[in-house]
Amino acid sequence: MKKVIKGGTIVTASNEYVADILIEDEKITNIGVNLECADAEVYDASGKFVLPGGVDQHVHFSFEFNGTKVRGFETSNAAIAGGTTTVIEFVNQVKGKGLIDSIEDYRRENAENVAMADYSFHIVMTDPREEVIDEIPRLADAGYPTMKLFMAYKGMFFHADDDAILKALKKGKEAGVTVMVHAENADMIDVLQKELVAKGCTEPYGHVLSRPPVVEAEATRRAVYLAQLADAPLYIVHVTCKEALEEIARAYDKGMAVMGETCSHYLVLDESNLAKPNFEGAKYVCSPALRTPDHFEELWKGINNGWLNAVSSDHCGFDFKNQKHMGQDDFRNIPNGAPGLQNRLAILWTYGVETGKITRQKLVDIYASRPARNNGLDYCKGFIEVGYDADIVIYDPDYTGVISNNDSLHGVDYSPYEGMEQKGKVDTVFLRGSIVVEDGNYIGNKGDGKLIKGKPFGTMYRDR
Repeated sequence: MKKVIKGGTIVTASNEYVADILIEDEKITNIGVNLECADAEVYDASGKFVLPGGVDQHVHFSFEFNGTKVRGFETSNAAIAGGTTTVIEFVNQVKGKGLIDSIEDYRRENAENVAMADYSFHIVMTDPREEVIDEIPRLADAGYPTMKLFMAYKGMFFHADDDAILKALKKGKEAGVTVMVHAENADMIDVLQKELVAKGCTEPYGHVLSRPPVVEAEATRRAVYLAQLADAPLYIVHVTCKEALEEIARAYDKGMAVMGETCSHYLVLDESNLAKPNFEGAKYVCSPALRTPDHFEELWKGINNGWLNAVSSDHCGFDFKNQKHMGQDDFRNIPNGAPGLQNRLAILWTYGVETGKITRQKLVDIYASRPARNNGLDYCKGFIEVGYDADIVIYDPDYTGVISNNDSLHGVDYSPYEGMEQKGKVDTVFLRGSIVVEDGNYIGNKGDGKLIKGKPFGTMYRDR
């Protein structure tokens, strides 16, 4: 079936213009003015913005913490409803199993015939045996050219020491595999947590006190030096504070291939939320921790300067009632993470575009185009261009309202953005040419999403 989107303002990472888009089967086949196609369905986008489908490069559908697990791909329709058509999931390597086998087994068991958005994967290396390190270059051939290591979470099975990170950086660059790190000093956190609990500080705000900016900054600096020694690119995920950003900017200005992302909640939510009474602060426990509001402007600056080239959701769907309450007597046992998959575009539009902090072009860059390039998906995702997948969002800028969990599809019993103002909303979404959101309502089906494999030598290799 052919479709024509007519009269909308197409926004790309570099410009915007009024034009029509012809879709045939799953692809964009023409872009022009006054396109006519006698046998096509016509969708009027007049007065609205037409954006490429978003690529969220940082979601968790499999994360486990202290024996409890987040909501999975059965809630990925939340991404679609929020204008994200491709998600990239982190898969933990299974101890004793290889990197690629861990991904493939997870894909078959959790994503295949379940996902409603298109999807790809990062691998989290948890078992850095010599044969596992040697497998890293083969990730590129398998279509998974990104991997993550956790500098945080001392004592957890996925914590990585400097030895593993350095070896991964050295081996990854052979085949264009991008190494990502969660940069927090695990030993610092461990000491601070024990001191706080010993003093009787067990409430959620203790999470903030145990993870000050210096914890993130130190780990970021150390990761940069490891990358320098390896002469390899480095990507820092979920940057939250000006101190860590300064380390990235310093490396960037030296010509190193070092960049990072931030997340939507770090741009609009601050640490005071963790002090809310009646254990409500637990809803905002995530790692790294939320910061004071003075960090917001620094992060926006980092986005506009290119030091941070993507904004992700870091979606991690733990329930408040049944899961967050595991830490009611000790903040260390509160599962880290919060839902946000459905709200990323709305947050960026409302608090970025509408406030003048970023342009519409920059929004497209950080929510769709650059995440696609970072992860080797830019051959088919993240752009409105002829030959690309017809992943398209029609966005209504005239809408005004508030964010409510009652409107969410993420399957979690709260939203960290509850009651916040929202300007503009997703009106229509096409996933590879098929309508999956109409009049703001999700109408797709379980299993609509398919695996999209990435190509090696992404942004970190090409642009620096």
